[in-house]
Amino acid sequence: MTPILLCADSEPGSMQPDRQRRALMLAAATLGLTGWDALVPTDARAGQLELGQPAPPLVLHTLDGLDISTTELIGNVVIITFWASYCEPCREELPLLSAYAEKHASSGLRVLGFCIDPPENIDDVRAVANTLSFPVGLLGTPYAGGYGRIWRMPVSFVIDRTGRLIDNGWKDENPAWTSERLHRIMDPLLS
Repeated sequence: MTPILLCADSEPGSMQPDRQRRALMLAAATLGLTGWDALVPTDARAGQLELGQPAPPLVLHTLDGLDISTTELIGNVVIITFWASYCEPCREELPLLSAYAEKHASSGLRVLGFCIDPPENIDDVRAVANTLSFPVGLLGTPYAGGYGRIWRMPVSFVIDRTGRLIDNGWKDENPAWTSERLHRIMDPLLS
């Protein structure tokens, strides 16, 4: 949905009464037809993520042109990870996550790597992606649907085999994957 801009004038209060009335009527009509939730982008609802509830769907548009949807991966354990080529903690985490993903792929582990680099950094992104065992794509925007605006990196989310959110990266004090954290969170899901 396109957001409504109520005041396009540069000075507060300088909108003509008729224009102001029309803008308010349009906003009220929109609220009446769609409800308040329709005006709040789902991107801003990351605070509503609940463990044990269905994970918000997300589609990875890979660097090699494939589309991989989390909803198509039901039956697998899925790690969604957000990173950037310029993020040092991400660069430390990615090889560990890649090795773990490769080792546990036969157990149904799938990792989707969403890079938040701008398109002009595609060469850097490809250089990192070529070292990883999992698919990577550019997010293209700092917003990741129901997972919210990606403002901290690395951050990851885990989805169980039934499509439920099992680990919420926004709630983790130390969100970077470590060997200990992978074994603690992932091993029970993969056994």
